[in-house]
Amino acid sequence: MKVTFILMPLLVAACTARLPQPSAQEVQRVEIPAYAPDEDVVTHLGYTASYNHTTLCPDWVAWELTDEETRGEFEQQRQFGRDPDVDFPKASREDYSNSGWDKGHMAPHADMKWSRQAMTESDYFTNICPQNREMNAQAWRKIEELTRRLARRYGSVYVVCGPVYDSAEHRHIGQACVHVPDRFFKALAISTGDGFSTVAFLMENNYQNGSPRSYAVTVDSVEAVIGRNLFPLVPEAAEAEYDWNVWK
Repeated sequence: MKVTFILMPLLVAACTARLPQPSAQEVQRVEIPAYAPDEDVVTHLGYTASYNHTTLCPDWVAWELTDEETRGEFEQQRQFGRDPDVDFPKASREDYSNSGWDKGHMAPHADMKWSRQAMTESDYFTNICPQNREMNAQAWRKIEELTRRLARRYGSVYVVCGPVYDSAEHRHIGQACVHVPDRFFKALAISTGDGFSTVAFLMENNYQNGSPRSYAVTVDSVEAVIGRNLFPLVPEAAEAEYDWNVWK
């Protein structure tokens, strides 16, 4: 199991303020973003997530996907359920039933075929957000497939993704009032041997069927939207631009 400990000073800031960047000694994994000490962060076999007890969705989900992991052979039907390792309140299957929204994985079920336990834990609602059905099945899936191809090409890829809430008034589903995101982001980083390359994707939570390139943006631009340092161990210069030739 991958385990990370992060110690950060108490953060007092507006929700759009950028979280402080931990030092290399405080963060041992490239994919883990900066987070505040009061976040409910849980580490499972295949991913780490910060669960928000107001939105009842993860604020972020992070994992490293390796070439070997993309070649896993476990198959398992989805078994959505509450995460036993996070506190209440939390979402349940009933909140999504007949809502018209997909149970959208942040860390994909298909990324976890290397372990039956990892597949099971990927179905926890710690890793799930309400997603538009067509977007989930089309544009979002294309980025998931691209990420797996990149892991095979480069040996591994660091991933962090999550929801974006643009307005104070949110759509809700279920008796527990699970917040429906307005948008989603996914940020990728690879080690190039002499540094890092990064790219991010940002898309609306509605019908989306474009190619990954049509949603590509810099990691810096996503960090400005969500107010969080997504890759504290990656130099700022690598987050300020992306070269699509690296990612296509």
